[in-house]
Amino acid sequence: MTSLQTRPAPTTVIRPRAVARTGLYALLAANAVVVARFFVQAGFASNALIVLGRLCGLYGALLMAFQLLLVARLPWLDRRIGMDRLTSWHRRTGFGVLWTLLTHVVFITFGYAQASSMDPLNQLVNLAETTEGVLRAIVALSLIIVVGAVSGRWARRRLAYETWHFIHLYTYAAVVLAFTHQVAAGTTFTSSPVARTYWYTLWGSALGAVVAGRMVLPLWRNLRHRLRVEAVVPESDDVVSVYVTGRGLDRLPARAGQFFLWRFLTRDRWWQANPFSLSAAPDGRTLRLTAKASGAGSAALRHLKPGTRVFAEGPYGAFTTLHRTRPESVLIAGGVGVTPIRALLEELDGHAVVIYRVAADRDAVLHDELRDLALAKGAELHLVTGPVVPDLLAPRELARLVPDIADRDVFLCGPPGMMTAVLRNLGDLGVPRKQIHFERFSLAG
Repeated sequence: MTSLQTRPAPTTVIRPRAVARTGLYALLAANAVVVARFFVQAGFASNALIVLGRLCGLYGALLMAFQLLLVARLPWLDRRIGMDRLTSWHRRTGFGVLWTLLTHVVFITFGYAQASSMDPLNQLVNLAETTEGVLRAIVALSLIIVVGAVSGRWARRRLAYETWHFIHLYTYAAVVLAFTHQVAAGTTFTSSPVARTYWYTLWGSALGAVVAGRMVLPLWRNLRHRLRVEAVVPESDDVVSVYVTGRGLDRLPARAGQFFLWRFLTRDRWWQANPFSLSAAPDGRTLRLTAKASGAGSAALRHLKPGTRVFAEGPYGAFTTLHRTRPESVLIAGGVGVTPIRALLEELDGHAVVIYRVAADRDAVLHDELRDLALAKGAELHLVTGPVVPDLLAPRELARLVPDIADRDVFLCGPPGMMTAVLRNLGDLGVPRKQIHFERFSLAG
């Protein structure tokens, strides 16, 4: 059995997530004030539509830079907020970018058309032909519209993640085009050296965060740790555990409950990244993931050979003991969602109750490990089996299994439908929202 590790519950009154969220809001608000000040200093046009169009363009640029920060995968933010929430905020911010920039184009076009007595379409064509940077702005907006269209829920469900991700990369081209448009035609950008320095710093910081968090840090960690497959162990007919080893894993800042984006560098799968949680607390020697064969990528894990090189991005996620608020816990798992729960149980101190929800006993992956670990740590383990209907984790059942559930932290991981139902049931039981910890492992939001 993996060696037990314990971390005390945090004593700070201010939650790490609240600190990070407040910091992001304050950063955005402060920059909004700075942008407004530069806008006023640059002076107003005589046409009200042009004035409003320019302001929308400036705030669209600010939101675009903020959007890049949200998906830069900076460790400090990710550990406190979580990739799922950051990705969700990025998605909502993206629609804000789309609408502010559309408004920018419409107001500017109609404003100049009003002044020149041209119709709006011809005015837009005229601006593209005669004003430096406008054509680049039109191309950038077109790319943003395409990315926004494929990010809608109806389209996202119909696209493979790799296809969606490839189309999404065009956002970076749109960022570069938008910035060059701002350099060429932005009156606020050219109004003063201070304003110019500010915008260069803003865009440089946003793009630098993306390069550092999504390229430099993963490359450095993989060069440092030289990850490779140590063993592949079948857990059942359709579930397999993969043990990964490497150099100096004790210096890798991974915690129980987190996940990596794993690339196994075989001839047919090197290009595919899959998010899998750690199914055991990191011990400084090996990392373990456990996956169910639900797609081609996870099914291929069974055929990995020891020695296969691994490229892992991470660790990611805020589903950790960092966010504990109470000394005692409830861990609720559904199906293969037991993997981060099993790792968390290994790291948690204080009394814990584990509820493992599966359709049948044969689906209880890692149950023997959970049982032995619960026994060693003095935790309670409840295996709940049966069909989806009736709800075997309804408020009455949860209260029966854990009478003091409202006084505990609750860590939840499972299929989306189960998580939605359990979150509703926890609300009915009066469990405070700050004591409920979960993460939806969906990279595309």
